[in-house]
Amino acid sequence: MSRPRRPSPRPSPRQSTPAAGPARLLLFNKPYDVLTQFSGGDGRATLKDFVDVPGVYPAGRLDRDSEGLLLLTSDGRLQARIADPRHKLAKTYWVQVEGEPDETALQRLRDGVELNDGPTLPAEVRRLDEPALWPRQPPVRFRKSVPTAWLELTIREGRNRQVRRMTAAVGLPTLRLVRVRIGPWSLEGLAPGEWREVPARLD
Repeated sequence: MSRPRRPSPRPSPRQSTPAAGPARLLLFNKPYDVLTQFSGGDGRATLKDFVDVPGVYPAGRLDRDSEGLLLLTSDGRLQARIADPRHKLAKTYWVQVEGEPDETALQRLRDGVELNDGPTLPAEVRRLDEPALWPRQPPVRFRKSVPTAWLELTIREGRNRQVRRMTAAVGLPTLRLVRVRIGPWSLEGLAPGEWREVPARLD
């Protein structure tokens, strides 16, 4: 396991290039406000501030304002199997929402909701006790007069900001979003900014 390096104030524009040798797969706990790219960033933190491994690149994306599990690999075929929505690899999120979810809202998520780019596939969703997570920096802004709740939501698509759009469509705006699992891989044991290497295969 590797702990994060101290972020540099001006990320280098240099891209990671494929490395020779055996395929590699890293599980990374992406902190809030980190871009899922190795170059550019315009002063924002990027993957190169945390992952000093040549030749790996993200298998899929995770929005800047979302946290949690991101997979990085040097294997192009594995990257395609993970990231391509045609494979319908399950992705599980812990979602803090504004409002009080009722069974009607949860059933709409389970059935699939209509978004501006078409209906979603059915999702798996359940109420969740507040999970033991690290404090987010900066903290989530709450409205004292409005309750919040946690959901566990599993989808098998990869549309842009899909989970946030789904919860908003049923009247439950997302306040915090943490991806905890992709297929067989879990975030368990990783603090924000940490990564570990696992066998590069999808059984």
